[in-house]
Amino acid sequence: MAEVQGLGATDAASRRPRAAVIFNPTKQGYAELRTVVAQAEARQQFAPSLWIETAADDPGKGMARDAVEAGVDLVIAAGGDGTVRSVAAALRGTGVPLGLVPLGTGNLFARNLGIPVNDQRDAIVLAFSGYDRAVDVIVADVTRPGGRTESHVSLVMAGIGIDAAMISNTNPELKKRLGWLAYVDAGLRAIPVSKPFRVDHRLDAGRHHRSRVSSILVANLGYLPGNLELIPDAEIDDGKLDVVVLQPSNALGWLFIWRRVAWENRVLRKTALGRQFVDLTGGNRRREIVYSRGRVVQLDIEGDPEEFEIDGDGFGSVTSARFSVDPAALIVRVAR
Repeated sequence: MAEVQGLGATDAASRRPRAAVIFNPTKQGYAELRTVVAQAEARQQFAPSLWIETAADDPGKGMARDAVEAGVDLVIAAGGDGTVRSVAAALRGTGVPLGLVPLGTGNLFARNLGIPVNDQRDAIVLAFSGYDRAVDVIVADVTRPGGRTESHVSLVMAGIGIDAAMISNTNPELKKRLGWLAYVDAGLRAIPVSKPFRVDHRLDAGRHHRSRVSSILVANLGYLPGNLELIPDAEIDDGKLDVVVLQPSNALGWLFIWRRVAWENRVLRKTALGRQFVDLTGGNRRREIVYSRGRVVQLDIEGDPEEFEIDGDGFGSVTSARFSVDPAALIVRVAR
C-alpha cells in the first residue's frame, strides 16, 4: 500500500472535489510543484490534494489505484513517461481523469497532446481546469523468451527492433545532460550494427505477412521529439492502431526514412501542393517505410528474441506480441 499524505481531511473539505498528485521524488521541481498545486486548488475550490510518492518497484500504478480507492476526482501524474504510463494503466476504464505535469526526458505523451512540457504552472492549470478528452490505450500482450507472458499498456507507441535496441543502448548520464538528444547518439551507434530480423505479422483478420524488417512500431500518436513526425495521420481517439514497418535495405534506405519523417511528413504533406510533389517524386511508392491501420496486430518473431520498448522505455526482449486497442479507455485533461 502506497504511503498517502493528506487522508485526514475535514468533513467540510471532503465535500469539495479533491485531486491526488502522484510524483516521482527523484525529479527536480517538487517544492515548486506543491506551491503551484496549492494555488490551483484555491482557484478551482478543490480540497487539499493527496500526495503520493512513486517507488523504485512501482512507478505509479499501485499509487493510482490507492488514489481511486480514496475517491479522488482527479489524478495528476508528475514525472516522466514511465510515471504517466503506470498511472494511466491504473486509471484505464475508471473514468477518473488524468492530469499531466511533465518532468521527464522525452515526455512523449504530453508533447503529443499539447501539454506544456517546459512550464509547470501552465501544466497544473490544465490539469485542474482543462477539458476532459477520452483517448485510446494500446494493450500489449507479450511473450518472453522463456515462455512467460505479460500485459502492458502504451499511450504513444511500442516497438520491436532497432528502436528498442537504440533505447536500451542510450547512455543514462548523457540522457540526464542532453535529454532526448541522447537518443540520437544511441541511434547513430545502433544503426550501423543493426541486423534485420524476420517476423510474421498479421493485422486484424487479414492474411499473414512474413517480412524482413529493422523495426515494427504500433502507435497511438505519431509525433517524436526533434520535430519529427513518424505518423502524420495518427489519431489518439479513432479506435485504431497505426502500424509502421521499417525495412531499409541499406544506408540509403535509412536516409529516405529520415527524409520521410523529418521533411515529407512534417512539412510537405501538410499542403495539397506538397502532397502532389511527394507523389510526383515517388515518395509514396517506396517501401522502406510502410504504414497500415487496424485494431489488432499479431507479431511472431522468427529466430532470436528482439528488444521491445514502450513509450521510449526499454522492456527487455520478446518472442511475440499481440497489440490491441482499448478505445476511449482513458480520460485526459487537455487544452480546449
